[in-house]
Amino acid sequence: MNFICSTAELYSLCSNVQRAVSTKSSLPAVEGILVRAERNKVYLTGYDLELGISTSMDAKVEEEGALIINAKVVCDILRMLPGETVRFDSDERCVVSITSGEAKYLISGMSATEYPELPTVTGGLPVVMDLDLLKEMVRQTIFAVSTNDAKVVHTGIKFEIEENSIRMISIDGFRLAIRNEMISYNGEPLSFIVPAKTLSEIVKLTSDDEEGISFGIGKRHIIFEVGRYKIVSRLLEGEFMNYHNAIPNGCTTNVTVDTRELLDSIERASLIINDRNKSPIRCDFDIANKIITISSVAVLGTAKDRLSAEIDGNSLEIGFNNKYLIDALRAADTDLVKIELNGPIAPIVIKPTEGDRFIFVVLPVKLRNE
Repeated sequence: MNFICSTAELYSLCSNVQRAVSTKSSLPAVEGILVRAERNKVYLTGYDLELGISTSMDAKVEEEGALIINAKVVCDILRMLPGETVRFDSDERCVVSITSGEAKYLISGMSATEYPELPTVTGGLPVVMDLDLLKEMVRQTIFAVSTNDAKVVHTGIKFEIEENSIRMISIDGFRLAIRNEMISYNGEPLSFIVPAKTLSEIVKLTSDDEEGISFGIGKRHIIFEVGRYKIVSRLLEGEFMNYHNAIPNGCTTNVTVDTRELLDSIERASLIINDRNKSPIRCDFDIANKIITISSVAVLGTAKDRLSAEIDGNSLEIGFNNKYLIDALRAADTDLVKIELNGPIAPIVIKPTEGDRFIFVVLPVKLRNE
């Protein structure tokens, strides 16, 4: 295999493909990038048996071929090369010569036959949507994904796609995030769960220059196509929690408040809370004075802040894990949010003042009399 190509472009692509490369594996091949030169193109693939990323670039191919080269080594070398172009030459023993300017490396590679085959995804109507919209929906749900492997299915985001609509749901047992949006789709209804890691990598991998993303869903895998990249991922299997039952019906206290003001107030009251002292945030909703009082009591001392809000129904004092409430408010992208409460021990609902584009549910913390 012999080819010449742009050093900067190859480094950029290898760095992105490296996101799908395993750092520790009993299978040495998946710690490398599969490099294939064919018909004036260089194809790059990274695959850790759960997530695969592949791409290609133009190159001057003098001899076609393929081999595996350690991902970290090749990325480190490409990052430091002095020349604008780089030349790759390999022999029958899979020894790779990398030359650029006056710099030259000889690196031991592996036979391409040892590389695992990426899953293929066929059948069904692909889903096409705006990339920025997908990124926004991921951002507004990924914060509520479970980090506990006890129930692996909840470490992913559930997609529900029906005629001209898409819904994404995440849940970790303490909070729930739902994001609804309209898209152009008229195929069969779809329901599947994508690992949060896959969606996180897609967000990091893609640039603002890209406009659209399409994905095809198989029985056990999903393939995303965006720009010059293809991302293949396994789907999570298992029974996802019936999230409909987690959303309270009705409320006894209804609050409309400025999102930024409430977030800032909670963050100020959180300054005395640390990981060793997980004190709850107290939220006192005073209907008579239309005031929310945010306070915290910790070993370091106390904090209190107040802000105005529209409050209807019953006055109420309720406690929360400060991080859970902050995450939900940061994910809200409206100037005002509506908060629905049903007493001091019932979950609260945070949503827009109009519609249900997003719905965040947060479980409260039982307060002690202090």
